[in-house]
Amino acid sequence: MRENGKVIHPFNSKFLSPTKEFRRLSVLLSIYNDSQVSQHKIGRITHLSSSMVNNYMKALQEEGLIIITGETNRSRSYHITRSGQGELISLLLAYSAEIVQLYAAAKREVAERLDNLHSEGIRKVALFGAAETAEVVYAAIRETPLSVKAVVDSDPKKQGKRFNGFAIQPPEKLKEIDVDAIVITSFGRQEEIYEQIRLLLGKGMKVKKLSDL
Repeated sequence: MRENGKVIHPFNSKFLSPTKEFRRLSVLLSIYNDSQVSQHKIGRITHLSSSMVNNYMKALQEEGLIIITGETNRSRSYHITRSGQGELISLLLAYSAEIVQLYAAAKREVAERLDNLHSEGIRKVALFGAAETAEVVYAAIRETPLSVKAVVDSDPKKQGKRFNGFAIQPPEKLKEIDVDAIVITSFGRQEEIYEQIRLLLGKGMKVKKLSDL
């Protein structure tokens, strides 16, 4: 399916085991996005073996959710039936509902940890990093007494763009921003960003990493 012109792909999780429903959704999405897709490519997209893809394709065909045409691999194509479209929408809605629940749980956990900053006398913060994790952190902060005053990112492609009403600024701007602490919203580059802030501002500024909250 498409949202704002982009194809929706099920995300690859390191912590959540793929269920049968998740795999059905992945296979149906692969066919929806490209009726000429090969089973080999579906396997790459869904991280399933060829035999597993074949089993899912047979099951979907038997259930009347897809139609397979063509006699050879080169001429074969797959088409989602009306029933298949209904199943795809149903699976997407269920998948989206679980993602929302996971997001809400993550936001609650982060908010509880951020509350500790308030007890340290921190009131105003700047966020370093404007990626997906920052969205969760920003939403969590809004449920605490803390106030976000600025968002910075070292990626020039992001600078100047908007993030929840803030213009994303380069890290050098931290020298001009009046905050009590800087919250690093990246998990992957925490240490690198921490050292970058220390070089810019010295040891006088409080810097909080998500892993330390």
